[in-house]
Amino acid sequence: MDHVERPRRVAVIGGGISGLAAAHRMRELAVAHEIPLVVDLYERGARLGGALETIRREGFVIETGADSFLSEKPAAIKLAERLGLAGEQIATQEQFRKTLVVRDGRLVAIPEGFSLLAPTWLGPLFKSPLFSARGKLRIAIEPLIPRRRRDADESLASFVIRRLGRETLERIAQPLAGGIYTADPATLSIGASLPRFVEMERRYGSVIRGLRAAARARTAELRGTSGARWSLFVSFRGGIETLVRAIAARLEESIHYRARMGAELAALTPTGETPAWRLKFRDGSVAIADAVICAAPSFAIAPLVQPLDRDLAATLADLTYASAATVNLAYRAADFPHAPDAFGFVVPIAEGRRIIAGSFSSLKFAGRAPAAMVLARVFVGGALQTSLMEMDDAAMIAAACAEFSSLLGVTAEPAFGYVRRWPRSMPQYTVGHLARVAEIERMSASIAGFALAGAYLRGVGIPDCIASGERAAEAIFAQLAPAIG
Repeated sequence: MDHVERPRRVAVIGGGISGLAAAHRMRELAVAHEIPLVVDLYERGARLGGALETIRREGFVIETGADSFLSEKPAAIKLAERLGLAGEQIATQEQFRKTLVVRDGRLVAIPEGFSLLAPTWLGPLFKSPLFSARGKLRIAIEPLIPRRRRDADESLASFVIRRLGRETLERIAQPLAGGIYTADPATLSIGASLPRFVEMERRYGSVIRGLRAAARARTAELRGTSGARWSLFVSFRGGIETLVRAIAARLEESIHYRARMGAELAALTPTGETPAWRLKFRDGSVAIADAVICAAPSFAIAPLVQPLDRDLAATLADLTYASAATVNLAYRAADFPHAPDAFGFVVPIAEGRRIIAGSFSSLKFAGRAPAAMVLARVFVGGALQTSLMEMDDAAMIAAACAEFSSLLGVTAEPAFGYVRRWPRSMPQYTVGHLARVAEIERMSASIAGFALAGAYLRGVGIPDCIASGERAAEAIFAQLAPAIG
């Protein structure tokens, strides 16, 4: 009678967006199937949301981590709709949708139609001062370069140099694509980070031909649709943490959910009985669960699964992370000799500067700053500039201001500077990453009542993390539902 009388308990380890999505999906499934199920969420920190953190002060909406998500990946849009947030979503201000890149100490616009690694059309490329004449010619002959026949994974650097030349790597691919992952392009897996370009080469024999085919398909799609369409990047009026608060509020409506902050898991032990798991925390407290979803970083999970599966623990422990920091700066619009008119800029490592990129939050999204003010963000650190993370907050703000002075002519002191550090926050998708993930998924699937979720698996973006958490929840629910019903 145990399966009738006692609701099953699922423990979710980690209160970032992956863990929140897993907990929310478990509750959705339990309600939809009218199955008694309790969800306990354990977070080692003092707040939920992980890298989704919004600070509101003096009319500013300050994002200290991720500030938006891709609309092309549906998981985040769909979750927001189920949470009743459709009316809170906002698109980017398209009049500022331009990205600049630093070239010889100056900000230069990336040629129109350039998509991360390659141009769709050659006309804007030939007019751009970003590349030398030799660099432009090397890009132009890309459709003539034979396609790669081997299926083995390769690095972003290898892929770009092979197809488009070293200048493209140094001037565009490294700061743009590498910056997304705060990664070293010499070790970043092209298959795990930018698989669509691999598919373009495979299918069309050329990245440029593939981009042109995609552009034609988009044009045809637009002709056949009507109504509003989302921009590439989407956020919320009240900031990205709106999503976190909405999930937490929805979960808290249920009497079958609880969240515990400051709960660092020390040991995870199978009981061989029902409930199947015993969880011991650093403070000595103990909990039980019928199933566990681990949505913490891989380095935190590895020692916990060591007693369960040494190979799984070793594979998780081998995954590496980079650290980064954001510096939010508030300026008067009048402080800029020339008003900024772009979402932001990226900085090639070849320029030898102390920042990865800069962005203008108040241009990217409306309502991020009071009138006559500009809210900017600077990104520091990453795999190629690890030493810069050793600066204290004052030095980091000073470095960011110095770069703005040099690149944008801003000599005034900002109204405020706010530093947020994210140590070991960015999983590094090194060459062979997808094969390692497949092994992790295979090994973890063999452990009954156990699932993994997180950015270190199949995507670092918000939609990827949501999808990861929801997949884990669905897998666990499929195991528990027959026993409960």
